[in-house]
Amino acid sequence: MPVTIARPRSLRGEIIAPGDKSVSHRAIMFNALSNTGTARVTNFSPGADCTSTVEIMRALGVEISREAGAKGMGDSLTVKGVGLNGLQEPAGILDAGNSGTTTRLMSGILAGQDMLTILTGDDSLKSRPMGRVVKPLTSMGAVISGRANDTLAPLVFHGGSLHESSYEMPVASAQLKSCLLLAGLRADGTTTLTQPAESRDHTERMFSAMGVNLTKTGLDLVLEPSELETVDVEVPGDISSAAFWMVAGICHPDAELLINNVGINPTRAGIITALQMMGADLILVDEREVAGEPVADVLVRTSDLKGVELSGDIVPLLIDEIPVIAVAASLAEGETVIKDAEELRVKESDRIQASVSWLNGAGVDVVGTPDGMIVPGGGSIGGGQFQSYDDHRLAMSLGVAGLISTEPITVLDPDVAGISYPSFWEIIDQFGGLVG
Repeated sequence: MPVTIARPRSLRGEIIAPGDKSVSHRAIMFNALSNTGTARVTNFSPGADCTSTVEIMRALGVEISREAGAKGMGDSLTVKGVGLNGLQEPAGILDAGNSGTTTRLMSGILAGQDMLTILTGDDSLKSRPMGRVVKPLTSMGAVISGRANDTLAPLVFHGGSLHESSYEMPVASAQLKSCLLLAGLRADGTTTLTQPAESRDHTERMFSAMGVNLTKTGLDLVLEPSELETVDVEVPGDISSAAFWMVAGICHPDAELLINNVGINPTRAGIITALQMMGADLILVDEREVAGEPVADVLVRTSDLKGVELSGDIVPLLIDEIPVIAVAASLAEGETVIKDAEELRVKESDRIQASVSWLNGAGVDVVGTPDGMIVPGGGSIGGGQFQSYDDHRLAMSLGVAGLISTEPITVLDPDVAGISYPSFWEIIDQFGGLVG
């Protein structure tokens, strides 16, 4: 059912960010592969993507229990590790739903396993490129087949013995990096990866906490085959989810929001850097460390923004937040240019085309480019009815736009927000923004 959002008179209060998706996925997968006992994972992401990971690990024979968390907090899970060689052949096809992270990281886990597994997902996922993981895994000795000359899901894993490898990554991708590091745990020698730029490092941090023999020099990673030790994980708040409230608070004409428990890992915090470059009144409060991840509360207030250029090394650190950054850029003084973001073309939707399309429809003269967009700024966002193209981040960007637009915005397919943030529309309603 469509939802309609209109700008409330003010936007003030506190929000608890839901558990980080990236950390939640890894906490379950890595502890499932550990061989030293049972781990507890708290503040687990409530989104459907991470539930897909849980259900796949259960289908592979891993014991996982789940308890509902307190109000405002994620669930608590216990995971009993089976070791790197303890997964069981599933009776059916493994379904990753809409989750690219689940699919690509599970590919590294399933590669080389002595069993047959089939991994698929929804229609959106089946259109997303998987050749980037299949090709290097095959070069390591895995036997994998898939649609479109082994580049699209469903993917079939036939086993194979993994050997040492050295791979120069063509893109800065945490999913690709994590996939190959997971495969390298079971290889017969050293796995060496060279990154073109920094990408989120949750895998490296958690591997270090779990006793993996992994070293980093500059952008090079060297992994020796290793066993994993169980570790409890308190999942920090998801900065990609918090980003929507940051932009809402900065762009609304009468706002002050405190977003609690936000993970500010430097390889994820590009959104903070970008908004501060634009002149946002954004302050980190009570910076601390939780389970090896830096965390803070984020205070944002109504701000006068200016246009900037976002390109180069910062882009992989804010790639998921670009649709909502475009919302902020629409209200900034001066032009914002986003470059080197061609990865957005192959997300849940073509996020460049989709963002340009709805912003144009709302009266913003955004121009799409092959690797980004040019946002003129200096204007306002009008109203209208728009589709999210079954993309959770587009749906939530439209929701934020409705909180600051001159006329109401109707999102025709809002339920997709539940992939990562099931309570998103409820929070908008609490702020008085949901009018239909």
